Amino acid sequence: MLVLESDSHPDHNGSVADMALSLNGHSLIEQCTHSIDEEGSMFIEEHLLLFLLEGDLKVTYGKQSLGVSKNEMILLNKGTLINYESSGNPEKGNLFYCLMISLKDELIKSFVTSTDLKITKQLVDVETLPTVQPMDECLIAFSQSLEPFFKNVAKVAPSQLRHKMMELLYDTAVCSDTIFQQILHLQQPVRTDLREVVEKHYATPIRLEELAYLSGRSLSSFKRDFQQTFNMPPATWIREKRLNKAKEMLETTGMSISEICYSLGFENISHFSRIFKQHHGTIPTALRRDA
Repeated sequence: MLVLESDSHPDHNGSVADMALSLNGHSLIEQCTHSIDEEGSMFIEEHLLLFLLEGDLKVTYGKQSLGVSKNEMILLNKGTLINYESSGNPEKGNLFYCLMISLKDELIKSFVTSTDLKITKQLVDVETLPTVQPMDECLIAFSQSLEPFFKNVAKVAPSQLRHKMMELLYDTAVCSDTIFQQILHLQQPVRTDLREVVEKHYATPIRLEELAYLSGRSLSSFKRDFQQTFNMPPATWIREKRLNKAKEMLETTGMSISEICYSLGFENISHFSRIFKQHHGTIPTALRRDA
């Protein structure tokens, strides 16, 4: 996640404690606890979301110097070098405690395509990055929920850690739209095959913005490339594919009409029935009776 050069010299009595939760051999969430003041430099290899839970931290990032206090968070861009100064809370034995969370593209994409939140990527002024934002009660509670994981790292299953990352992203999106929009814009999407993306996802209740994100394109680029590839707008193509899929499901499965309607992303049954008849010449209930 990071390469650290520190000017402090911790002893061997546990004054510095670093533990990590890893997924597929890569550190995902690191816990840093110490009772001595530190200063040094840090090269960030992955986008890093830092939660400060005790103490104070000064971060020099490019031309900016930012102070982070207890129950505040900061998002740091990968491929950069920062200087830092950390100090503990004297009322708690000079304790300094933070969580450093690596934000993998794969996990963010998984969240964007599975969440029930309405996510719209907004314009972010990259010159203002990073910023310090407060943590709300949900994010503080999330941080506390990780304590049992660090007490027995060996027993943490990959599925548990993935679940916790989805929970983190959900809480962050709800808590701070500023930080979450920064997370979306820090990604460097790689363009993938557009046809492969839409063929894989058209039969799920996914929005155009999410398909564009998965294909590594802006929404406008996605629509333009789609028109060139399929010779029709994406909304038209997706609607026809879903209606054909609905007919197949009515004929081959025991799913109810409402289940088929909503599983394919249609807004309501009356709308689904109306456009189904326009496309297939009969209403879904008639097709089901004839099956």
